[in-house]
Amino acid sequence: MAVSVERRPAAELVADVERGLEQLETLPDPVARTTATEVVAALLELYGAGLERIVEEVAARDADGALAQALGSDELVSHLLLLHGLHPVPVAHRVSQALEEVRPYLESHGGDVALLEVEGAVARLRLQGSCSGCPSSTMTLKLAIENAIRKAAPEIEEVMAVDEAPASAPLLQIDVMPGVAGGEWTMVGGLPDLSDGRVAIRPVGGRSIAFARFGGRLYAYASSCPECGSALGDGELEAGAIACPGCGERFDVLRAGRGLDSPERYLDPVPLLVGEDGLVKVALAVPA
Repeated sequence: MAVSVERRPAAELVADVERGLEQLETLPDPVARTTATEVVAALLELYGAGLERIVEEVAARDADGALAQALGSDELVSHLLLLHGLHPVPVAHRVSQALEEVRPYLESHGGDVALLEVEGAVARLRLQGSCSGCPSSTMTLKLAIENAIRKAAPEIEEVMAVDEAPASAPLLQIDVMPGVAGGEWTMVGGLPDLSDGRVAIRPVGGRSIAFARFGGRLYAYASSCPECGSALGDGELEAGAIACPGCGERFDVLRAGRGLDSPERYLDPVPLLVGEDGLVKVALAVPA
């Protein structure tokens, strides 16, 4: 009878290895430290040579590239191949695929992104689309775009972006947002009870997020009204607008949360991704 073995997440395995290597460096016995380091190096060389032969055999028999694509898409296999410089999918192609993951979110706010070039460890992008006066959205670049790229292409060390129309206020500004040191993707779920034309407030990662569905698209915003500080509530959208129950101010869900009554005010958009399985993730900033 086959025994089912639970597979640990790739990120967890990598973290364990990195912790182990750090512990090796702290061994008090210099002989033991040197011997252990040499053994690890020898194992890496051995596995690298074996992986290189596997990649060569795959390339010789994979006429349509489907197998190489499947291997390159596996997070753990991809990490091992990258570690030995053997990834079968070119880095520029992997960056382009990563941008496809975040494109639905960008398009939901009238924006887009294009890959200009990959040079060495630097990926240069062009942010497209504008929404005059839209507030800075550092999380979009730092979490939505950069995280997607670095997951698909860890060898990319820097992501540089230029605006399509620098003379005007772009939709996706990349100025550093005060108080934001980084962030992470947090799973929300499927939101099956959120019907089209409605707003639902959900706690996510200790924060209150307003989810709105309109025209088949899903949007996410911080649920605090920028006018009076009141919390937004569940309810109906009015022609694509959220109304604050405290002060009555209305904000356009379809245009990055722009104020309809006070155009200088905006709801804070929250980067959001919907997977092929329908599950929703949002990117939450971590206070500095």
